Amino acid sequence: MKYLLHFRKKIISIGLHFAMLIVSVIALLPFLWMLSASFMSTGEASSFPPRFIPQHFTFDQYLFLFQRMNLGRAFTNSLILAVSVTVVSLIVNSLAGFAFSKFSFRGKRPIFVFLLSSMIIPGQVTMLPVFLLLNKLGLLNTYFGIIFPGMASIFAIFLINQYLKGIPDSLIEAARIDGASNFSIYWRIIVPLAKPVLVTLALFTFMGTWNDFLWPLIVMTKEEMYTLPVALNNLLGEHALDPELMMAGSVITIMPVLIVFMFLQRYYIQGILIGGVKE
Repeated sequence: MKYLLHFRKKIISIGLHFAMLIVSVIALLPFLWMLSASFMSTGEASSFPPRFIPQHFTFDQYLFLFQRMNLGRAFTNSLILAVSVTVVSLIVNSLAGFAFSKFSFRGKRPIFVFLLSSMIIPGQVTMLPVFLLLNKLGLLNTYFGIIFPGMASIFAIFLINQYLKGIPDSLIEAARIDGASNFSIYWRIIVPLAKPVLVTLALFTFMGTWNDFLWPLIVMTKEEMYTLPVALNNLLGEHALDPELMMAGSVITIMPVLIVFMFLQRYYIQGILIGGVKE
């Protein structure tokens, strides 16, 4: 009887792993074809049935993008903005989360509830007021025009606040008794202990900024300030019938995010798991 139960569990486990393998392969097929098509010669990707191995392996599409389409400038713009927004938002959001979780001040609860309630407002609703404000400040076609709206996130403040509630207040009090300043406590205690949630937010922020299309399209009107998604959209209009070129552009867009995720996935999973800490 025990042998039959063990055999049944083994069969179920093998079946589940096989099903997950099939689903994973199906999900990866478009990405594998995209990568393969980016190394194909012009017209080869349009063949039917689709090929997954280039018949004539070439780097011409990538050379065309960087040499003739000046995609390197757009790549640099996206990298500068993604890194800048990520660093600035982590500092601002972690400081705000630290204040809400470990400090007592008048109106703390109503202010926090008000901030949380603003999450129900779609981001598209605030785009026009923010655009008009940036226009008045003369920040259009500048890096700061992208960085400014991404400096703070209510979701990030909430997540950090919830995580920091799990850190004992006695630890903070002991540091204050030893003469540590509030900033010293933040830098030497809070930041190291909050590393999983900070890395998770860094990944979210970097991916969101890197892939953002609408806001850079609104703020940036000069071609030399275009980010990668905006530049690729213009490429679509000029080379819509050149799938190999479009796939090469897509690979350039996806690879940095994929690399960052691969290096930070362990902290990302930890951050997701601790995101449900309750007050």
